[in-house]
Amino acid sequence: MFTKKKNHPKFNVPNFGAKNRKRVKERWRKQRGIDNKKRVKKAFAGASPSIGYGNPKEIKGIRKDGKKLMLIHNKNEILKFLEDSKSNNTNQLYNVVLASNLSKKKRSEIIILAKQNNIHIVNGAIK
Repeated sequence: MFTKKKNHPKFNVPNFGAKNRKRVKERWRKQRGIDNKKRVKKAFAGASPSIGYGNPKEIKGIRKDGKKLMLIHNKNEILKFLEDSKSNNTNQLYNVVLASNLSKKKRSEIIILAKQNNIHIVNGAIK
């Protein structure tokens, strides 16, 4: 089922890494200038993101360990996940990620509940 994801080049803005352009950050922004060589797709300017770099549907959203992520916002969602995992064994297919806006109290309750049921939480450390 799980196959390796495609590799793709780094998509940087033109002149990234040039000595006189230290202010250019390592990130992607679509080129919009009328004389921009990258927009015209000159080979020396580097690759631009396109649909061809996408992964197959079967492995889209899968992590390196072969599991998908399940985002949890509250205790009810983790309980529903537990019910589903008992009925059709989704526990082996998903890792749990806790939403960033959870309070410490609710986060700790969910972590305790997950540990009791052997569920791996990706961001399960309490700060």
